[in-house]
Amino acid sequence: MKFKLLVADDEKNIREGLAASLEMDGYEVVTAADGSEGWKRFQKGDVDLVITDLRMPGLSGEELLKRIESESPGIPVIVLTGHGTVETAVEAMRNGAWDFLTKPVNLDHLGQLVRRALANRELVLKHRRLEEELNHQKQFRTMIGSSAPMRRVFDTISRAAPSRASILITGESGVGKELVADAIHELSPRKDKPLIKVHCAALAASLLESELFGHEKGSFTGAVSRMRGRFELANEGTLFLDEIGEIDQNIQIKLLRVLQERKFQRVGGEETIETDVRIVAATNKDLKAEIEKGSFREDLYFRLNVVNIHVPPLRERKDDLPLLITAFLKDFAAENRKTIEGIDDRARASLYAYDWPGNIRELRNCMESAVVMTRGPLITEEDLPPTLRSKTEDGWIRIPLGTSMEESEKIIIRDTLSANKGNKSKTADILGIGRKTLHRKLAEWLPDSVQDDDEED
Repeated sequence: MKFKLLVADDEKNIREGLAASLEMDGYEVVTAADGSEGWKRFQKGDVDLVITDLRMPGLSGEELLKRIESESPGIPVIVLTGHGTVETAVEAMRNGAWDFLTKPVNLDHLGQLVRRALANRELVLKHRRLEEELNHQKQFRTMIGSSAPMRRVFDTISRAAPSRASILITGESGVGKELVADAIHELSPRKDKPLIKVHCAALAASLLESELFGHEKGSFTGAVSRMRGRFELANEGTLFLDEIGEIDQNIQIKLLRVLQERKFQRVGGEETIETDVRIVAATNKDLKAEIEKGSFREDLYFRLNVVNIHVPPLRERKDDLPLLITAFLKDFAAENRKTIEGIDDRARASLYAYDWPGNIRELRNCMESAVVMTRGPLITEEDLPPTLRSKTEDGWIRIPLGTSMEESEKIIIRDTLSANKGNKSKTADILGIGRKTLHRKLAEWLPDSVQDDDEED
């Protein structure tokens, strides 16, 4: 990393001399003839360290220091001063300066100060990044992913969770919509209140109505006592309605009323019950298409879809596969009391070539099966389910329309490697690239690969 330094001094010879010396040390240097010009240059936001004279016409170095400390605490500032104003320099250090030097400047001493200040700044930034990563992992501890699509999901969750707005989570079956609901609740002000979940597709309409709103004793055959519904149980908390697209029209009407009025009645009851519930719903259906067909109410859709979070399918976030595979292997190895060191290249290529129509759920099941079936410390292709083995044996590589050039390259290399049973030399020859190039690309995509040599020649 090349650091950028700002030198502010009204004496041209000093300013240019310092800049020349610092540039010889490998830094990028920008200069300013006074404090005002220095502040304007600093506000562009790419300066790592500031060296400023204290006495300058207009905006002084002291004022420049105060502004920098106020707007960007943590940016090191080294102040320059004459012999007669050392007390002022000490006061500047109390105000946040990293250190001071008297004029004429000892360039070797200045170089040492700059190196120490930047090294300290790097440590601070590294610590801050680690803290941010730890906080992120705590917030989304059940969700695994660092790809661009998942970062967008995390960002939307972080922004929407603190609000009271209803949230509609969309995505294919198995992508982890329930985990998104969990994260929303954990990051909301309601996290200490109940999170109640209802799988709408698992219940008949009559049972679902009772499940949601409760019922009075004797309201129907089998209602031997009063039962509180999920809306009551989730009061002041979050109610997660999974597979919301499966509920019938009558339940949709009653649900709409609760969302509008925050009131409901139990089945067979006359008492009106008020509720304070945050609704999070999920579906793998295209609700707009369901509205066109007349099977889902448009007004209910708009009530539910105040914030939409779309969870991408696994085939669109294959960069997350190493993290997911590693996490699942660790969990299932511990559960089955096995020592699993990793996955061989052939099996890994098959995992990457597969489109995962069942998404995260399918990958999880696949890893559990592989751990159970393997006889050794390495997962091989023979340990994988039959649907994943030798996906390129027919001699074709299939790349969906709309796939980017970068992703297409990954698919071609992974599928060719799989077809050649993990033989890197043969794969590199077929693709017309150097073996080192192939190794480098595999290292980028499969950072936890355990084999460097070909399995067979």
